[in-house]
Amino acid sequence: QVQLVESGGGLVQAGGSLRLSCAASGRTFNLYDMGWFRQAPGKEREFVSAISWSSGSTNYADSVKGRFTISRDNAKNTVYLQMNSLKPEDTAVYYCKARTVVVSSRYAYWGQGTQVTVSS
Repeated sequence: QVQLVESGGGLVQAGGSLRLSCAASGRTFNLYDMGWFRQAPGKEREFVSAISWSSGSTNYADSVKGRFTISRDNAKNTVYLQMNSLKPEDTAVYYCKARTVVVSSRYAYWGQGTQVTVSS
């Protein structure tokens, strides 16, 4: 089992910045990757960004490329999402996701979510 605790959400004006953190605990030695998803009211949860735990390679949704940066601290088992140039459409609950690999099986874990609100 892996437990995830997110922090860093809040209220910010358009054009501002926030940094989200997600700390993993438990069976973290099998981490495969970690990432962020978001869900706005009335919409489905969507992918934002992910980072490979071993190589550090990253992926981003087109809507956040150039504005958001994902990074990791392996020693702290923590992933960060630096969000710059925030727009009102970035308003959502942001969820951290971690995936582990045990033998040939993959497992996914989710955090409780943190609210990000961008005012215009």
